[in-house]
Amino acid sequence: MATARPGWSRRAQYGLFFSFIAVIAGIIVGLILLTLSLVAPHQFQRVRGAALDVTAPVTGVLHEVTATAEGLFSGAGNYWDAANQNAELKRERQAMLRRMVEAKAINQENIQLKAVLQLREHERTTVAVGRVVGSSFNSPRRFAILSVGASDGLKIGMPVRSPEGLIGRIVDAGALASRVLLVSDHANIVPARLLRNGIPVIAQGRGDGTIDVRPLEVGRNPFKRGDIIITSGTGGLYPPLVPIARVVKLEDDGAVALPLADPATISFAIVEPPFEPAAEADNAPATAERP
Repeated sequence: MATARPGWSRRAQYGLFFSFIAVIAGIIVGLILLTLSLVAPHQFQRVRGAALDVTAPVTGVLHEVTATAEGLFSGAGNYWDAANQNAELKRERQAMLRRMVEAKAINQENIQLKAVLQLREHERTTVAVGRVVGSSFNSPRRFAILSVGASDGLKIGMPVRSPEGLIGRIVDAGALASRVLLVSDHANIVPARLLRNGIPVIAQGRGDGTIDVRPLEVGRNPFKRGDIIITSGTGGLYPPLVPIARVVKLEDDGAVALPLADPATISFAIVEPPFEPAAEADNAPATAERP
């Protein structure tokens, strides 16, 4: 049968005894201090000064710890506020950049619209002015869509241009929209000439966004880099002196040129009647093709 361990009871007894002694000592010290403060206040002040000197280092350390902790919390709060302000500034900067891009796009569109309106005022006849709402890039056929159609007076075969240059001709005309065969399409052949010396050439689309230009005189390459190709008016469909493309690459018997009027960067286009009225009837059956 197990017996109780006497060591544990002795410890409990000793603990209760010393606790009792500590309480009695605290009461006695308190009574002494109270009596001293009533009977001899000057001596009590010296006692308080001595106690202050003894506890001052501990109080100083506690104050430093408290100040350090407050500084850490304050620094963390300031860092958090600065991070929030930095994020807000970044959002405001991005919003400002978006507004600047939008304003630049609107300004560019206004410039193009003013140029189209000025061109319309100076041109002999304008059938309609429409917005370029789409164009093909990856397809081997090159087309653009205009926001004007037969209800605006458009007919198949009419040339389409912008202030920058020739865009192409109408090959499909719906009531409210139309399809334009671009000068960079391989089915579009434009009689042209060099602006620099007037040499007649033929401009034909390559189907990859560029134009192949060839001289009518075989065996001679009259092109130079940077040459401007313009319409000659031959055939009666396109009016003369309309810019078509700029030469960017020379070949053995010709050159490669880039269209000056890129539908990807043009917002508005002008549709004109054929330069010679008879050309409309001649081109309508041939141009009424489908992609």
